[in-house]
Amino acid sequence: MTGRGPIDAVTLTWQGSLRFEARAGDHSVALDSERRSGVSPTQALAVSLAGCMAIDVVDIIQKGRFALSGVEARLESERRAEAPRYVTRVSLHFVVRGDVPADRVERAIELSRERYCSVWHSLRQDIDFRTSFEIAPPAHSDDIADR
Repeated sequence: MTGRGPIDAVTLTWQGSLRFEARAGDHSVALDSERRSGVSPTQALAVSLAGCMAIDVVDIIQKGRFALSGVEARLESERRAEAPRYVTRVSLHFVVRGDVPADRVERAIELSRERYCSVWHSLRQDIDFRTSFEIAPPAHSDDIADR
């Protein structure tokens, strides 16, 4: 087995009620159980999973040197009704803009899920996790990949 991998450190500071400020280095995010002044912890988890896979998908497609002009990811999840109310189902849909073959998008999603996405691999593996995608033409001439 190899040495230790990356270490993430976060600090949560209680802000009153069921609200916290979460800090990771120079970045912060508000957590709010009531979803008024920030995302709930389960919404933060959804952002983390969608973000991890979206980053992987973009990285893999760009390494293939395809003309990618945009990516959107929409995640919906369901949780158990009773405590503990863990996630039981996730649906993640990607809209990929640009001249990218469907089989390459499908492969990028598969690689993210099966090999690279550390968030997915940190979750319960009995979650009913479904992915889908569509390819759309570029929305505008300003290529986001150039930013």
